[in-house]
Order: sequence, then structure tokens, then C-alpha cells
Amino acid sequence: MSRVKRGVQATKKRKKILKYTKGFKWGRKSKERAAKEALLHAWTNAYTGRKEKKRDFRALYNTKIGIASKEQGISYSRLINALKKANIQLDRKILADLAEHQPAIFNQIVAAVKQ
Repeated sequence: MSRVKRGVQATKKRKKILKYTKGFKWGRKSKERAAKEALLHAWTNAYTGRKEKKRDFRALYNTKIGIASKEQGISYSRLINALKKANIQLDRKILADLAEHQPAIFNQIVAAVKQ
């Protein structure tokens, strides 16, 4: 049986790991063992961060809607409840965007819901 030399694959594997750690501090960008360990943590935190981002934005949307609805004399919870009862299916992202950038349209929605 012939001998198999794996130098090319091993080098490629190491280079790939070091490519991902570009921009890391100290030896974590250049030393293979430290880079592997750093990537394990970095990818875990990145996964968690993507989930947290959704929570953070929803909280921001709720705040924007709450502030705009208070100016119209209705609380956030009553506005959301009235929207559901009126069968107006706008999600919080759209409502927050309307409240921030097009307050006239948001005011019309609130007026329609108040009746």
C-alpha cells in the first residue's frame, strides 16, 4: 500500500482556522491552539447574540410605540388590544416605524382604533 502524505490538507485546515480569527487580539489570531479555543467561544457568543438581537429590537419597538401612543392619549397595552379587536394586523416593527417616521399615519391608525 502506498504512503499518503496529508501535509496539504493539514495546512489548509490550519489556514482556514486562522482566516476566521483575523482581527482577534494577541496570539489568538496567529497561534493555532489559541485560535481554535477563541473560535469556540466566539461562535457561541455570536449564536447567542443573534437571538438576543431579536429581543432587543422587539423591546425597542415596544418603547417607540408606547411613547407615540401616550402622545395620542392611549396606553401601549390598550392600543395593542384595540388593534387586535379591530383586526388590524400590523406588527410592532411596522407600527414603530410609522410612529417614528410617519406620525400622521400612526395618528390615523390610533384614531381608527379609538372609535
